[in-house]
Amino acid sequence: MTLPGKPSPARPGLDVDPDLPPLPLAPPAGARIAVVGGAGGIGRRLVTRLGQLDARIAVVDLARSLEAHPPRNVAAAIACDATDADQVERSFAELGDRLGGLDGMVNLCGFAEQRRPVAETAPEDWDRVIAGNLRAAYLVARAAVPMLTAGEQAAMVQMASGIAQLGTPGYGPYGAAKAGVINLTRTLAQELAPAVRVNAVAPAAVDTAFLRGGTGRGVEDGPPTRLDVAAYAARVPLGRIAEPDDVVGPVLFLLGPASRYLTGQTLHINGGTWFA
Repeated sequence: MTLPGKPSPARPGLDVDPDLPPLPLAPPAGARIAVVGGAGGIGRRLVTRLGQLDARIAVVDLARSLEAHPPRNVAAAIACDATDADQVERSFAELGDRLGGLDGMVNLCGFAEQRRPVAETAPEDWDRVIAGNLRAAYLVARAAVPMLTAGEQAAMVQMASGIAQLGTPGYGPYGAAKAGVINLTRTLAQELAPAVRVNAVAPAAVDTAFLRGGTGRGVEDGPPTRLDVAAYAARVPLGRIAEPDDVVGPVLFLLGPASRYLTGQTLHINGGTWFA
C-alpha cells in the first residue's frame, strides 16, 4: 500500500526527484498495533489487513467476543471490559509486555441500546451507553498514552459516528457519547502533540453485527434491526451501505506515515450523505 516511488515521465514545469522513495499509506511491517474491539465486525477485518502488512497486533476485547471470534496470528488476545479501569490497566500492561511498546492504538469498542426517545431512556441505560462508548474511549486512551509517547510517529485512532454530528432520534446516549469521543480526540491531539497523532473516524451505517445488536452483546445473525438497509442504501449517493473495508482503509491511512500532518481530525465515512 504505497505510492509508487518511480516518477512519471517528466512534464514541462514539473519538478521530479528520481530518488524520491515510496510513501507508505499504511503502517510499516513490524508496527506494534493494539486493536481494542478487535473481535467485532470492523475489528476482525482491521486485524486481517494489519496482518497482511506484517504488523504485530494485540487484540483487546470482551471475553465472550474473543470466544466467538478467536483472533489468529496475533501477538496477544486479551480479554477486557473497556469500561473497567482496573481491567484496562492490567490489559495494557500485559500487551506492553507482549509487544514491548506501541506504535498505534485503534479503539473500536462501543454499542447502542434499543432505540427509544431520550425522555423514555432510563438513567441506568443512559449511563451504560455513555460508559461503553465514551468512558471506554477515555480509559483505553489513558492506558495507551505512556507506550505511544515512548515511540516515534505513534498514532491513535478513535471510533466516532456520523450520529455524533447529526443527532438521530432514538440514539440520544449513543450520539452524545460519540460526540464526546470527537471532542476527546481533539483534546488528546493537542495534549499529545507532537509525539502522538490522534484522529477519529465517523462511519455512517456499516453492514456488521452492530446493526443486529452487536458482537459483544451476542446478537450477530438475522436481518438488521436498527434500520431498513435497502431504503437506507437507496438514499446514499454511492448507492450502497458501507462494508468493513470502507472503514478499515481510512483507519490504516491514519495509522500510517502518509497522514503524518493530520491530527485532531474526524474523517466521515458515509458514502456522500449526512443523514443517519
